[in-house]
Amino acid sequence: MRRAGRVLAFGLALTFGGGSALARCEDYVPQPKPQNADRDYMGQTLDEILDRGFVEFAVYADFPPWSFAEGDTAAGVDVEIGRLIADGMGVEARFRLVAAAEDLAADLRNWVWKGPLVGGGVANVMLHVPYDSDFTCRIEQVMFTGLYDVETLAIAYDGAVFPDDAPLPAYFRMHRVGVENDSISDFYLSAMAGGQLGPNISRFATLEGAMAALAAGEVTALMGPRAQLEAGLGGALLHVPPFPGLMKPDWPIGLAVHHSHRDLGYMIEGIVAEAVADGRIGAIFEARGLSWTAPEW
Repeated sequence: MRRAGRVLAFGLALTFGGGSALARCEDYVPQPKPQNADRDYMGQTLDEILDRGFVEFAVYADFPPWSFAEGDTAAGVDVEIGRLIADGMGVEARFRLVAAAEDLAADLRNWVWKGPLVGGGVANVMLHVPYDSDFTCRIEQVMFTGLYDVETLAIAYDGAVFPDDAPLPAYFRMHRVGVENDSISDFYLSAMAGGQLGPNISRFATLEGAMAALAAGEVTALMGPRAQLEAGLGGALLHVPPFPGLMKPDWPIGLAVHHSHRDLGYMIEGIVAEAVADGRIGAIFEARGLSWTAPEW
């Protein structure tokens, strides 16, 4: 599942040269206004959620440490944040583990504002939604809110291979590096230095598979999202180096609700902001041994 690579689809693109800058949303052509949809595809209002006593969150399946199945229940950082939000609302948290589509726009269409072609309707809230201000112009049916972390790319590495200096991307001209296939890390390293790193890039279907290869000595380092690397480090080391030519090596993470349920979004925004300020969000990350960066509001 290419969640990290899908960041490219909403504007955290790679750049290896100059170019004229555009003002926010300057190149955006408004979409046709969505037609009226059945209420089942629009979710429930805030009053309906409070009356029935539960709020449903969509979280990605098989996405440790963020969200995954643990027996018959959902677990992970995003799940704990969902429970925190539900507690602030005074309702029960329920979770739907969903598969990632080809890009973020499709995920939002499936789980926030329209519903999938097969297999149910939208959830009330989707967690772990990367935020980019330009992208918000393009998805008019969604309210983006509740920023709770800033994810960043990092490099995990074998300290025995790099005893003195943590590896920079340029080191992979001489050392084998692992990446998740079709991810930002894959695209970035493949394009770096005119493709000179290509022979030393090993691609894996999942980042978990890449971590296993690092532990087995099949690669000397990995590049990927910091939290996922931290969750599977084992005896490896990790650092966040400069990434020359990469326009945005980090991105805020928040949540999304249907645009017609802004009162729900505003309520959740207040709950999350308070939990960021008083340290409860940070404590969720600390309990799992993960780094946390407070987002800017």
